Amino acid sequence: MSTNLPTLRQLQFLIVLAEHGNFSRAAEAAHVTQPTLSAGIKELESSLGAILVERGARGASLTPAGEAAVVRARTILTEAEDLVHAARAAGEPLTGQFRLGVIPTIAPFLLPRVLPALSSTFSGLELFLREDLTHRLVEALKERRLDAALIALPYEAAGIETRSIAMDEFLFAAPLDHALAGEKRLTPAMLAEEPLLLLEDGHCLRDHALSVCSASQSASGPGASRADAARSDFAATSLHTLVQMVRSGLGATVLPKLAVDGGLVDGLGLSVRPFDPPVAGREIGMAWRRGSARADEAARLADAVRDALKG
Repeated sequence: MSTNLPTLRQLQFLIVLAEHGNFSRAAEAAHVTQPTLSAGIKELESSLGAILVERGARGASLTPAGEAAVVRARTILTEAEDLVHAARAAGEPLTGQFRLGVIPTIAPFLLPRVLPALSSTFSGLELFLREDLTHRLVEALKERRLDAALIALPYEAAGIETRSIAMDEFLFAAPLDHALAGEKRLTPAMLAEEPLLLLEDGHCLRDHALSVCSASQSASGPGASRADAARSDFAATSLHTLVQMVRSGLGATVLPKLAVDGGLVDGLGLSVRPFDPPVAGREIGMAWRRGSARADEAARLADAVRDALKG
């Protein structure tokens, strides 16, 4: 076997240089001096027998060979990380760093309820949290930049496995003087003629809410289309903005019970009520990359979150 192989540290230097395009900023991000980083890149080029970086007054740019090397370097580093995680999990699961993504309509309401329990159950676990939209979290899972993610289900994506954690019921929210606020019975089908205030495109909660309304309308006969169920002139970027829009009298909406139980509408003077059975809503679940070295840990973490929510 050749002894002139690149080191993991050299590959890390190449990746961080590719990300920053500048030796000074890359050295700062890697927590080394610039001469150390520069020497590491030169040693890597010597090991591979190719020029990877073009150095210029305006910074550093990758050669074609450098771009190809970065792709392989990322794969090698993630495989090395998987090796460490697999060995650690075999001895003591859910210890050390665990990178967990959470969607914005779940994070501020679920995490305060479950993090203390997780910290108590897994004292050696160090959670690194990232809040983002579902499609970006799933991409991060596929690229091995996250170990697992708390998302809303159903969500189908190739190469991704999920485990259901809990049902999150949808509730109707409107100003107190809204026409539907005083109805004795309330079903999603009754929203057929009620353009809803919803989150902007990209939030899965918007799609799930529209799906519930669309399915109810189809079951009860002709009505507004799925596209007509949402107001096109207003779209919120967060649930907190959404309820303020409702409070201002701009219309009604559908909210997840998890957020309502988490205090989202406290003190706003809104009418918030459940729909008649059967319960309409979304599932909260854990997602991870199929074949991940941390798949068993992700599943175990999902079970722990479920238990924490029940407690």
